[in-house]
Amino acid sequence: MHEDRIRHAGLRDRVISAEHAASLIQPGETVAMSGFTGSGYPKAVPLALAMRIEQAHAAGMPFQIKLMTGASTAPELDGALAKADAIALRMPFQSDPDARKRINEGTLDYIDIHLSHVAQHVWFGFYGPIDTAVIEVSAIREDGTLVPSTSVGNNKTWLDLAKKVIVEVNDWQPADVEGMHDIYYGTALPPHRKPIPLEHVHDRIGDTALHCDPAKIVAVVRTNGPDRNSPFTPIDSTSERIAEHLIDFLKHEVALGRLPANLLPLQSGVGNIPNAVLAGLAKSGFRGLTAFTEVIQDGMLDLLREGVLDVASCTGFALSPEANEAFKRDIAFYRERIIMRTQEMSNHPELVRRLGCIGMNGMIEADLYGNVNSTHVMGSRIQNGIGGSGDFARNGFMSVFLSPSTAKGGSISALVPMVSHVDHTEHDVSVIVTEQGLADLRGLTPKQRARLLIDRCAHPDYRDALQDYFDRALHHSYGKHTPHLLPEALSWHQRWLDTGSMKSWSLL
Repeated sequence: MHEDRIRHAGLRDRVISAEHAASLIQPGETVAMSGFTGSGYPKAVPLALAMRIEQAHAAGMPFQIKLMTGASTAPELDGALAKADAIALRMPFQSDPDARKRINEGTLDYIDIHLSHVAQHVWFGFYGPIDTAVIEVSAIREDGTLVPSTSVGNNKTWLDLAKKVIVEVNDWQPADVEGMHDIYYGTALPPHRKPIPLEHVHDRIGDTALHCDPAKIVAVVRTNGPDRNSPFTPIDSTSERIAEHLIDFLKHEVALGRLPANLLPLQSGVGNIPNAVLAGLAKSGFRGLTAFTEVIQDGMLDLLREGVLDVASCTGFALSPEANEAFKRDIAFYRERIIMRTQEMSNHPELVRRLGCIGMNGMIEADLYGNVNSTHVMGSRIQNGIGGSGDFARNGFMSVFLSPSTAKGGSISALVPMVSHVDHTEHDVSVIVTEQGLADLRGLTPKQRARLLIDRCAHPDYRDALQDYFDRALHHSYGKHTPHLLPEALSWHQRWLDTGSMKSWSLL
């Protein structure tokens, strides 16, 4: 460990072990930790805390905490604490299989909210006081300010409000990440809010480090551990077709003059389909692009390196091991082209609306009228959470939702009569894309949307059944504005639960 990573003499004297730091966290506390989509989360203290809680449980002593983060983290944090039955309440986003299992069993309470809402909800005290913040940083400066690592997330809010702070200084993180961050300290609560002075993606409006009263820092822990750098699977033909449909559409919008030649700032969810879209943009001749998004993944690094993307604003990374090595190797190049902001800014409705972002996010299912479910399988089993998709769907210039037309080997249709859970209403959904085609829903009535979605996006195995449902609803629905047959509207989901397939045997 390089001692110059802790350049504040007083805080260097507070270096202790992860086990000692974990002992400072007491049962029943609300603990706010850093981390966003597998980057910048504490690596050692959560593991030590999980071990401490396991020992307490073995001795018959109750011990759980309420856990807040920026978004999803990793097995060393969410996974270890979930396995130890250490979490009583989790918010605002998770993707860990052990945590998900407990949430869906009903043994772990979970609050799923828009990521842009987290900071203000915590400031208003909806979740009570924050007892301890555990924050990973890449360095502590001479003046005691904290240089974030590979995510910023809600760290500013956690440091502002926590009663005590534990800092992990991770030597694995590149020291040269210093200078990449933009921490804005001009926010306020109503009625004292002022316009945020950011008009372009490349604008810098804040500081390059986090402020924290050194007196609140009760422990500093030295670590040397990697982020959760999960490899992406190779882009498959389905993802490529989805990407091709969307890129053809964007070219069409440019030709009509509804988008500029360099598009508008891009927001992209994480996964193979967004990576396929980003790869397709590079091949399609687009240049001078910008990104105002939550997470930078492999595809955006490629676009920056190839000169397709000029600048990208984010709050965290989700990189494969290979992409992470490239990022660390060429960090001087990326530091001039990447700006890392707080989650409060990366997802801020004011900024998303002002910049006119194009939101591209995945979904579980959409219904005939364009309502989208992005969180719950069969209406009740949480997958991950809404994340920031709603921030961009509601406030961006264009909201695009992408998905294969079927799942589970074809037994589930992504287009259904009525979604089993609504995250994004038809009013917030502009475009839906599957490998079958693309439906631009803007300016259409509900019945026009239904016809277009069936024609363009439904899988052939389900198209006739959807058309049959819609035709009968046109005649027998109580109202004809948004026709539905209520006894049948969710029958496809029940059929899958009963038989393992949404297909009606009479139509096979």
